[in-house]
Amino acid sequence: MENSVSATLPARSDLIGLIHRLMDNLVSIHDETGEFLLRLEDGRVIDTKGWNGWEWTHGIGLFGMWRYYQQTGDDKALTIIRQWFADQLPRGTTKNINTVSPFLTLSYLYEREPNADWLAQIQEWADWLMAPDGLPKTEEGGFQHIVYNDENPGEMWDDTLMMSVLPLARFGLLLDRPDYVEEAKRQFLVHIKYLFDTKTGLWFHGWDFNGRHNFAGALWARGNCWITIAIPEIIELLGLPEGDAFRTFLVDTLAAQVKTLAATQAENGLWHTLVMDPTSYLEASATAGFAYGILKAVRMGLLDASYETVGLKAVQGVIDHINADGELTQVSFGTAMGDTMQFYKDIALTSMPYGQSLAICALAEALHRR
Repeated sequence: MENSVSATLPARSDLIGLIHRLMDNLVSIHDETGEFLLRLEDGRVIDTKGWNGWEWTHGIGLFGMWRYYQQTGDDKALTIIRQWFADQLPRGTTKNINTVSPFLTLSYLYEREPNADWLAQIQEWADWLMAPDGLPKTEEGGFQHIVYNDENPGEMWDDTLMMSVLPLARFGLLLDRPDYVEEAKRQFLVHIKYLFDTKTGLWFHGWDFNGRHNFAGALWARGNCWITIAIPEIIELLGLPEGDAFRTFLVDTLAAQVKTLAATQAENGLWHTLVMDPTSYLEASATAGFAYGILKAVRMGLLDASYETVGLKAVQGVIDHINADGELTQVSFGTAMGDTMQFYKDIALTSMPYGQSLAICALAEALHRR
């Protein structure tokens, strides 16, 4: 028997219909003006917006569809995932924090459909993350947030836990490398040490060991949503039992964040792009990420059941921002590190693969209640 909160959700068939529209839109997004193309010094042009590219935007897109597929067995999602890897893996790309992200989904797909080439690539990218001459490290061994167009020396960003650290934990399990798993756990701890805001329970976007500061001190919504997702994911992925000290530490960290999220949610279910600043615009991709992470954490027993209301209100806010074309609107473009609060307020709004995918995650998690 459904509770009074979940009774407000659309019917299961309607949720699945929305997810299908989101997937159709995800694979058909185009940067028609070229405004959002990333042009590199070596002449390459990275399409971060369209589906025919390799960036973190695509990694999150794959992740959302995989989570939906795992729950429903929907062949439409699996077909899109398979095709992306068939198209992109032979082309390859530069290794950086963000381009690792598709391998989280590939590690799951490999377990379903073993493939020697996939395994070799997983091993190669795992070794790069770990090697002293691979991914650059910050002080205290943090994963330096190197991207296509900037090495960001000495910098740690909250995105890293989602984009590279969760994949590393998966690699450790898949390759029977407990040292990879332990390194993933250490990365969570060092990122918490420097990015967690003890006043609010939220997370700063980044930390710079060179200047020893948190840049603008921005408590940016989408950066925070990666944490709301990554903590339940790593606990589930590693099968951490109750009483495990690492699990307890992560749960306490998540609970502190979600307490503030509950207090700052707007009436329409969304959060502001700067969570603590109501003069910044409301942003839907972060809201979808919060919805997914909160509802999953409640379902896993990591958060108090009272937070289900917050998560479902966010789901409704997401649904209200899916237009007739299946596009999640009110999504901010991929955001570099900002030195001022105004920087975040000025980020353009546009359709993006991660907006579609995070909405798929949120609605797929809601399916557990239908």
